[in-house]
Amino acid sequence: MLTNAPKGTKDMLPQEAYKWRYVRTEFAKLADRYGFRQIDTPVFEHTELFHRGVGDTTDIVQKEMYTFEDHGGRSITLRPEGTSPVVRSFVEHKAYADPQPTKMFYDIPCFRYEKPQAGRLRQFHQFGVEVFGSSDMLADAEVISLGYEFLRRMGITGVELRINSIGCPSCREGHRKALRDFLRPRYDELCSTCKDRFEKNPLRILDCKSPVCSDIVKGAPVMMDYLCDDCRDAFEQLKENLDAMNIEYTVDTGIVRGLDYYTKTAFEFVSNTGRAQSTVCGGGRYDNLIEQVGGPSTPGVGFGLGIERLLLTMEECGIDIPNEGGTDVFIVMMGDKAKKYGLGLVSELRARGINTQIDLLSRNIKGQMKNADRTGAGYAVIVGDNEIEKGIISVKVLAESRQIEVPMDEITEMLCRELGK
Repeated sequence: MLTNAPKGTKDMLPQEAYKWRYVRTEFAKLADRYGFRQIDTPVFEHTELFHRGVGDTTDIVQKEMYTFEDHGGRSITLRPEGTSPVVRSFVEHKAYADPQPTKMFYDIPCFRYEKPQAGRLRQFHQFGVEVFGSSDMLADAEVISLGYEFLRRMGITGVELRINSIGCPSCREGHRKALRDFLRPRYDELCSTCKDRFEKNPLRILDCKSPVCSDIVKGAPVMMDYLCDDCRDAFEQLKENLDAMNIEYTVDTGIVRGLDYYTKTAFEFVSNTGRAQSTVCGGGRYDNLIEQVGGPSTPGVGFGLGIERLLLTMEECGIDIPNEGGTDVFIVMMGDKAKKYGLGLVSELRARGINTQIDLLSRNIKGQMKNADRTGAGYAVIVGDNEIEKGIISVKVLAESRQIEVPMDEITEMLCRELGK
């Protein structure tokens, strides 16, 4: 149907836009306060980027990517996540040659073909931050701190920070062997996707959404028991940093993360405010991703935060998002002279930063006043030809049903004073 949005997509309607504007503005302000600079990347990338970065064994690559061939025969994919494109940009523009670390944030739409549900769509929107060039656990703690502070500033309660270490390639191999040994007796019961993962990346089986596979992995060996000294020390440093920042956390050895590029730190902010637990924000460290994409060996850490999920969680918490985009002044015009003056006044007030509206249907005074009420305007400036001749303008304070007379040459300053502009 031409009049229906595609399944899994959603219009952002004007009556909801102020909520999006609010959280986007607040996130950008906080990221700036932490020293992060904004980056935006193309909506689509070469498919190979996500095969290398996200991983061939992930659900995203195997089942969820929107991939097509363009007119030049190139395989193109709508970005399913934000980190790989930012890494590609970092490498392409040789930002690794700049003094490090590099700190960036983004606010982007992403695309995944999956079953639409509350807070999860096929076109969804995501905040994200990335820190490149630091292997110090201070970078991990700073990224987590930004996510923690943002959720707190949004007024969200009932959110728990969970952290884990998923090791590095050198210590992960021992865990993979132990995991295969644990799963082998029930191999035939695994779903077809997990059977394919068994040899390539058994760690991904721990994150399978199949109820059967979820039951099979209960009691499976945990990565924490196989960490090398370096990974174990890094995890202890992370905990010490979080303790120093007074950020509460729970160690959750079940956290895997859904992307293959993660190493060492993995974390999630989990909301308990709805009917079921849901991850509001998730991220971790990826020390090998930049090298896999074609750059020099450069460590990285970051997170992604879904905006739809964020707004849903705020709604579940009963948070009242301020709507600061309302109408300040509505100008009611009657007569040719009044129209000429009123249009000039509109331009003058808007130039002074005052949200000013007029009636675009040229209704009578009663219709214009009704329109002023509908817009929620604080003041109605009533201009008629008689008022122009007298040099006196009527201003109605709508919330108080009070009307005052103001000289024409004082109206702009009076309104700016009243509105704090």
